[in-house]
Amino acid sequence: MSDVAAQVWAALRTSPRLVATAVRDATRVQMAVAAATAVPVAVLVGVATVLIPNDVFSREVAPVAWNYPTLLVTAVLSGLLAATYVRTDSSSHNSETADPAGAPPSRTDGLGPIGVVFSWFAVGCPVCNKLAVLALGYSGALTWFAPLQPVLALAGIALLWTALAVRLNNQRSCRLPRHHRASAA
Repeated sequence: MSDVAAQVWAALRTSPRLVATAVRDATRVQMAVAAATAVPVAVLVGVATVLIPNDVFSREVAPVAWNYPTLLVTAVLSGLLAATYVRTDSSSHNSETADPAGAPPSRTDGLGPIGVVFSWFAVGCPVCNKLAVLALGYSGALTWFAPLQPVLALAGIALLWTALAVRLNNQRSCRLPRHHRASAA
């Protein structure tokens, strides 16, 4: 098993506990960052896909029931993931290889944004998606792309969850020692 696969598997095995602990132990700043990320993600994706009705965008195919929970879970996971990048008191900032929150760089860092994009395509109107219509035509978008949207939703949420789990696992297992300055008297 590759290094990345082993890292992802270890994170996913313990992820529910890690996420619960991270939410419980979050600082005020982390909570603010989570909210400041989740709300814009929900609004941007919701407005652009017309899950939030607006006069700017239109939708030819009505939303289905699973679109709203997908939007909500995507926004919440995006906020939680963003909060993992906030430095906490126990994080060190003395390493060039660690990010500000104390976790080492990972090849899984791009999973979060990819997960949001997958979720965006999942909750959008299948015939309003220019890429799907260009590749498959109008009827092809309804026939082929629309049935794949729930799979995209699950994949997007899974990518976000995996990114969050790996970040939290790395922060827990790869903490850098905190350097204490000698007080000058």
